[in-house]
Amino acid sequence: MLLGIDIGGTTISLGLIEGGKIVRSECVSSFPAGASQAETIDYLTENIRKIFTPAVDAIGIGVPSVVDVEKGIVYDACNIPSWDEVHLKEELEGRFGIPVSVNNDSNCFALGAAHSLEQPAKVVTGITLGTGTGVGVVLDGKLFSGPNCGVGELGSVPYNGSIFEAFCSKQFFENRGWNGKAASDAAKRGEEAALEMFREFGRHMGEFLALVMYAYDPDCIILGGGLANSFDLFRDSMMETLSKRYIYPNSLRRLRVMAMTQENLALLGASLLGI
Repeated sequence: MLLGIDIGGTTISLGLIEGGKIVRSECVSSFPAGASQAETIDYLTENIRKIFTPAVDAIGIGVPSVVDVEKGIVYDACNIPSWDEVHLKEELEGRFGIPVSVNNDSNCFALGAAHSLEQPAKVVTGITLGTGTGVGVVLDGKLFSGPNCGVGELGSVPYNGSIFEAFCSKQFFENRGWNGKAASDAAKRGEEAALEMFREFGRHMGEFLALVMYAYDPDCIILGGGLANSFDLFRDSMMETLSKRYIYPNSLRRLRVMAMTQENLALLGASLLGI
């Protein structure tokens, strides 16, 4: 049995996984505001103990940050001010006495999504569309992180006077005075301004997917995060732009692009880190 943990800015999800299935899961509030590093580790330990059983063989954790994957050290975690350098693997292995693996949360989503495909793919790129734009790459079922856990940091590539993340995440809508959910609701009611906003969002996403194709040549791209629930609203303009910006049409004919909105895919992926 494996224990997967997904640490977010507002919640922490924990789950027991057996045979590739989540058999029990819990969700708690993320670390208290102003908590010291020691207090956050104690809080995490306390919540792990609530779900932990002697049958757990290993723990995998996804965090919103870059990670020294080999040593399990977390650096400069987003939305966790005290986590400038956390030796998370060492801390938790000392407390639980079993192997602990740590990686970026978007990488964990990509790994969980790749293992959930009904039809496997050789190269899977998982893209999370939330507060930011995260990318994970899975090669032949194995996560490819790079030596600094930075393989998927394409959201920071310069684009249109800013970076891609400003146009391919919730920031796109917030910069126009909306939030993603309100814009989606308005578009589904047929409001033309909201529909056009999603068409524009899709065009930026098409540019981003072209970058992903040039970088990794995936045969499957999986979108996740809150905006993936609105996939139908931006898919057409995204794919039209991708077909114009990516110059190898045969590769696009073989490409699968889909949204996966199931809960706990990152949790599942985290549990698979040490396998």
